[in-house]
Amino acid sequence: MATLTGKHTLAQMLIAEGVEYIFGNPGTSETPLLDVLQDYPQLRYIQALQEGTAVGMADGYARATGRPAFANIHIAGGLANGISGLYNAFRGGTPLVLTAGNSDTRMMLHEPTLSGNLVEMTSQFTKWSAEVLHPSDLPVAVRRAFKEAKTPPQGPVFLSFPWDTMDDTSDVEIAGSSPGFFRTRPDTAAIEQASRLLSQAKNPIIILGDRVAQSGASAELVQVAERLGARVYAASFSEVNFPTSHPLYGGMFNTSNPRTKDLFAGADVVLAVGANIFSSFLYVEDAFLETSTKLIHLDNAPWEVEKIYATEVGILCDPKTGLAELSQALDQDMSAAAKESSATRATSWGEQKRSADEAQKKRAQAKWENRPMPVERMMHELAQGVPTNTILANEAITSSPALMGAFTIDEPGSMYAIRGGALGWGMPGALGVQLANPGRPVLAVVGDGASLYTVQALWTACRYNIPVVYAICNNRAYRILKVNMDIYLRSMLQDGERESAYMGMDFANPLNLAGMAQAMGVASSSIEDPAEIKGAVEKAFATGKPALLDITIDGSL
Repeated sequence: MATLTGKHTLAQMLIAEGVEYIFGNPGTSETPLLDVLQDYPQLRYIQALQEGTAVGMADGYARATGRPAFANIHIAGGLANGISGLYNAFRGGTPLVLTAGNSDTRMMLHEPTLSGNLVEMTSQFTKWSAEVLHPSDLPVAVRRAFKEAKTPPQGPVFLSFPWDTMDDTSDVEIAGSSPGFFRTRPDTAAIEQASRLLSQAKNPIIILGDRVAQSGASAELVQVAERLGARVYAASFSEVNFPTSHPLYGGMFNTSNPRTKDLFAGADVVLAVGANIFSSFLYVEDAFLETSTKLIHLDNAPWEVEKIYATEVGILCDPKTGLAELSQALDQDMSAAAKESSATRATSWGEQKRSADEAQKKRAQAKWENRPMPVERMMHELAQGVPTNTILANEAITSSPALMGAFTIDEPGSMYAIRGGALGWGMPGALGVQLANPGRPVLAVVGDGASLYTVQALWTACRYNIPVVYAICNNRAYRILKVNMDIYLRSMLQDGERESAYMGMDFANPLNLAGMAQAMGVASSSIEDPAEIKGAVEKAFATGKPALLDITIDGSL
């Protein structure tokens, strides 16, 4: 054992956990940690100008590396600024260790300035939240935090470090958490029952979620889908869970739209994998699945299995391992007739997808030369200009369908998107993704409204020369609010006559994102002509520095 101060213990535990970056917004309550970091140059501090930016960077880095990221923000007031990012990490399952300093415990009865119950603030959005009151507990607390964050279902944890805990000394042993072995196999009886149901299904459908990508199970899911000839829909697609160019991929559905239930009409068996079934934002009265539909749910998140819908077979396991075993069982259980029916279904779904893609292209071509440019044109031009191995960071919100249509998103790890719904992930999240992939270009496509939540990320990009290229979808509005207003009036209230004034949803004063970028040291340009986009993108990536393209698009509904 060694006798160390708490701050030295924390630094050495972070090194033992393999931490390279500390994403932080510094405050006085973090003074002990900030002091000791100069003694440990292998821990690189990435400075953010606001706590939400620090948490967003850590989220992107953790997702792109698949390892827990470490963030440190400032006591109660600063922690409140970071909770929207913590919420996203919790809803999406990001392995994140969020920390903050707190007041000296000898002051707590005095109710010191800026202090508060940090554990209570964070507990509802973490897997585990604790305050470390003694320096001797730091190795246990840090080790447990990293273990808990990376254990499926992954998620964020929080630790509070009071000032005296960091300055007091104790005899400690520095040992990081174990690597973790999470390829848990499914129950054999569950796989057998699921295979029997699926092998006899006439119209099977697959619903996937982001725990497919987190498990590295995309290839196994493709194999199961092809065996069944099943259409594949995404409940969430913030990572590459399934190749978007695959003939069986039907896209992401909207659980706030009552018409979504039509996608699953007539399905006799639905296989859900690594997905929340179904998480909605707006109230939808009718169930998405018919009562006759049998639901099979394969997941490593026990809480999500049979949370809402009656489930015929719940399979708790690692998705990659479970899908591999299910695929083998299907190969044995499916009769020759069933395999022939599967091939027929696959052909039919492929034809339907080609027809839908062609119809969408025709609709886009009809307005191709319009000004302001249609979002489909913007995304097409971006796709023509990026290097072939580009990673996308997507917070395009209502422009996201056009983005997904313009780019071929097949490779695992080639796209990350906001999840959880709290705007502001894209600007800092892209920086974390870039730090995790220093050898690959990163294009962040972000809505103008979303960008303003964490626009300070541009300063960090400049400060550390993190060469993300930002493309801003500038439609001069919170367009998603307009879309949801129309759903509210037309679908929820069944009012076909009232025309909304869209109160508070337009930006009457234009947002000059290019000017903001330049003020923070990032090269930028404003683009209205789509013919300029490809060249601007190529030029931006060629500089090897961060850049921003503020692109004016049509925001009409």
